[in-house]
Amino acid sequence: MSDTLVIRPAPSGVCGALTLPGDKSISHRAVIFAAIANGESRILNCSGGGDNRSTLSAFQTLGVEIAQTGTEVLVTGRGWSGLRTPAGTIDCGNSGTAMRLLTGLLAGRPFVSRLDGDASLRSRPMGRIITPLRQMGADIASEGGENRAPLRIDGRKLQGITYRSPVASAQVKSALVLAGLQGRGCTRVWEPVRSRDHTERLLPAFGGRLQVNGTEVTVVGE
Repeated sequence: MSDTLVIRPAPSGVCGALTLPGDKSISHRAVIFAAIANGESRILNCSGGGDNRSTLSAFQTLGVEIAQTGTEVLVTGRGWSGLRTPAGTIDCGNSGTAMRLLTGLLAGRPFVSRLDGDASLRSRPMGRIITPLRQMGADIASEGGENRAPLRIDGRKLQGITYRSPVASAQVKSALVLAGLQGRGCTRVWEPVRSRDHTERLLPAFGGRLQVNGTEVTVVGE
């Protein structure tokens, strides 16, 4: 079988309308910020992929009321205190974004939680987020060894830090922002180059405060 794909222009041109699916990374963050906000948030054109379904399921496990009709998602948030101790393990499926961002969020909650995923997710190292979160005082145990899932998180009050990330990573930055919002003092995250700015755009839209200065992001905790 040939790997060549031949595309020929239509003789009379092409005309039509396309509806693009929602962005996966933006959908993750929209659900997360809606879950920790106060009141109802309506997310339109939310990505329906498996990764985003894992995030929706995770917050339902944490006690957040979520209703979905097609690509429209209604999240009723009750602030940080509305998150409840999960009855069982939170399954992140194959979503590294869900696991990394949830680790940052849950590190600051006053209960124990456990994150797991499929075989592929278990093989991925989580050290990039575990290391700085531990510097903030987080208690995270790698049950899979070598900073791999399953992760057991014994949530507690965190301390803001200044962290110079060795790599530009929107997931690392977002995880530390979620942790820093719950910590004491300021949390600053510096990157060698600026990564995607979905978190920087969405957090203020939900009423959160965040300062951007070049490749550095700063949040002030409770």
